[in-house]
Amino acid sequence: MTRTAPREPSTVSPVSRGLGADLVAAWCAGLLVAVAAALGAWLLHCGVPLHVDAPPLGAQWLPHTGPGTVPSVLVALLVILRGPELAARLPWRPLLGVSAAVASAWTMVLALIDGWQRGVVGRLTTPTEYLHDVPRVGDVGAMLRTFAERIAGGRPESWTTHVAGHPPGALLVFVGLDRVGLPGGAPAALLCVLVGSSAAVAVAVTLRALGAEATARAALPFGVLFPGAIWVGVSADGLFTGVLAWGVALVAIGAARRRLDIPALAAGVSGGLLLGATLFLSYGLVLAGLLPVAVAVTARRLAPLLVAGAGVVAVVATFVTAGFWWLEGYQRVTVRYYQPGEYGLERPYGYWVWADLACLAVVLGPAGTAGLRRVLTPERAHPRALVLLCAAAALAVLVADLSGLSKAEVERIWLPFAVWLLPAAGLLPARRARWWLAAQAVLALAVNHLLLTTW
Repeated sequence: MTRTAPREPSTVSPVSRGLGADLVAAWCAGLLVAVAAALGAWLLHCGVPLHVDAPPLGAQWLPHTGPGTVPSVLVALLVILRGPELAARLPWRPLLGVSAAVASAWTMVLALIDGWQRGVVGRLTTPTEYLHDVPRVGDVGAMLRTFAERIAGGRPESWTTHVAGHPPGALLVFVGLDRVGLPGGAPAALLCVLVGSSAAVAVAVTLRALGAEATARAALPFGVLFPGAIWVGVSADGLFTGVLAWGVALVAIGAARRRLDIPALAAGVSGGLLLGATLFLSYGLVLAGLLPVAVAVTARRLAPLLVAGAGVVAVVATFVTAGFWWLEGYQRVTVRYYQPGEYGLERPYGYWVWADLACLAVVLGPAGTAGLRRVLTPERAHPRALVLLCAAAALAVLVADLSGLSKAEVERIWLPFAVWLLPAAGLLPARRARWWLAAQAVLALAVNHLLLTTW
């Protein structure tokens, strides 16, 4: 396969200067989290309705251990001690296979810290979640035609909170599982874990297709030991993250080919279909359209973007034909979001507009924050693909944050964007990678053992 994207420099790790600035960036992120926690606790004491119990995260303070405690420590040690070495020397395809397996194991054992029932099976079966409404779907066609009418709250026929807050694609996924004989919380949770944890591999595939293989390899251990895996397992947003990531990866594979031949068309259309599907998984993922644009700019080719666009149009047309119009659903969701009794009306914008960024700092971990510092203040030329993908994800987060439609719970809602910011950790000096990986693991294990997260 011939790639048109510019090749990155042969050495991925920047010069070792900048450790002090890296640590300052990580400490500043930690300070932001601490201030958000302290001020959030004070606001709760004053009766301000933040609607989270351990601000800025949706969680409860509950120190605990569980079946996943020992395995999670062992997986973390494995990645810390062997991850950078294996990422550097393994052949590409075996590396992707190992990374996918370990990432899914990390996500699952983190969930199991809360126990099988509470941490895995029960996550998607609460009264506000998708599985609650699966038995209410009889005829799928009728559900799609009347979906928007049932978004408004306060009526017997209203969808539950998470179903109403998303397009019907998310509900369709779990209805489909139920119809093929895989009902209940366990199959739904396993699907979210497997698809969501594969995002690390999809991001690496994207970077390599765009000529940044060394960066992809350096970033893979950080993608595997992702602190945000706490919320990938188990939330539907983990599923959304994986679908989006593979959509972008397929577009990148198509864009990397010099000619628009059959393989390029197949990859581009397939990527477009997945990207189109994301529009009907979460309204906020319309902002993810910036990512394939970043791919096209990196590859300096417009045709693959147009091919992917045809796939997106096909998905949109299918839903329109079935009776659901995306814009109508979005308009009705914004109305419900600000209905009396809904969290969107009560949660204070002045707190969440910056506390949301504290949630993102936890998701990315200190290595992610330090890596982004290097993207913003480069010591050397960085791979074009990495810079543009990080910029696209950061812009999407900024728009979502300032819009006021992302107030709290962004530790799961922004997962689809966070996985495109995390590869910046691949810019950290290779000889310090194990220390940064250890910091990532300590953060994830501390959060999951000290707090009982909602997702």
